[in-house]
Amino acid sequence: MKAAVMRAPNEPLTIEEISIDKPQPGEVLVKTAASGVCHSDLHVLDGSLPIPPPVVLGHEPAGIVEQVGEGVTYVKPGDPVIACLSIFCGTCEYCTTGRPNICGGLELDRKPGETPRLHVDGNPLYQMAQLGSYAEQMLVPENALVKIREDMPLDRAALIGCGVTTGVGAALNTAQVEPGSTCAVIGCGGVGLSIIQGCRIAGANRIIAVDTQEWKLDLAKRVGATDGVGPGSDDPVAEVLELTGGGVHYAFEAIGLKNTVSQAFGMTRKGGNVVMVGVMAVGESAEFPGFEIVIQEKRVLGSLMGSNSFRVHMPRYVDFYLNGQLLLDEMISARRPLDEINSCFDEMRKGEAARSVVVFD
Repeated sequence: MKAAVMRAPNEPLTIEEISIDKPQPGEVLVKTAASGVCHSDLHVLDGSLPIPPPVVLGHEPAGIVEQVGEGVTYVKPGDPVIACLSIFCGTCEYCTTGRPNICGGLELDRKPGETPRLHVDGNPLYQMAQLGSYAEQMLVPENALVKIREDMPLDRAALIGCGVTTGVGAALNTAQVEPGSTCAVIGCGGVGLSIIQGCRIAGANRIIAVDTQEWKLDLAKRVGATDGVGPGSDDPVAEVLELTGGGVHYAFEAIGLKNTVSQAFGMTRKGGNVVMVGVMAVGESAEFPGFEIVIQEKRVLGSLMGSNSFRVHMPRYVDFYLNGQLLLDEMISARRPLDEINSCFDEMRKGEAARSVVVFD
């Protein structure tokens, strides 16, 4: 099958013919229909997230089940599915206390000495997040999949696999945004646009989008933002404080930079919540004034993949889309074949795309 392989950081992905194994017990072979191009893949490609090559990137896919291994009962051939990197084991303390998104599920990977899932001439290839969706097929653990409605278009379903679940879930699950509240969202890429939509769905009264590009602010307003703070602002924190009369109830940071995390803290009113959604580079730290955290009772929340229980939440997000609450078509900047995957990353680096989707025949 054809796949996009990272052979070295800071080098273009190479399109290669690779081999894929048959499903072992607990595994599922999926024909990939579409995969969103997520900023986390770019972090790996640029070396800020340490995943060793050679690796097939991609972790935001939807597709159709082709084969199942022994013991698989949840899905069957022909089922439309979304794959998620929040692979859960189902038995640990995190899973059994309602927090499967931080389980990790790493023990579900193949053991040393077993045949690799993916290989080229017998040499193993890693799969990002045990998925590797920049490939015509994926061989994944059963607990990485959720079944979805057959009437859901798979190129839009793919976005739910990561960015939408991360953003909508940050608002609905992590922050639990209250109706009538005020929110600010720093960074209006795919995740930020999804946070905005989660805040809108939750009933927020005012949603302020913050970004350095005017076209992203325009798109943010199309999906639910009420205000935009953008390129012409010398001090976005001061502007948000003025717009809200003292700060927002919820400030979401969707970029992963120290400076913008500090801005989110500064935009938050007394008793408010700073929600860190963007992934900071390994080894970097954010700093907060401890006095304000205590005296002003500000809370700092981390949100991994939207605090999801994805087999519950993703079908709900599919319903949201099909009933018109969740806007996904507006978020797709381009649909491209796998051969153009490097163009997707070039556009992402330049800030020219909200979300590109790789589509397969």
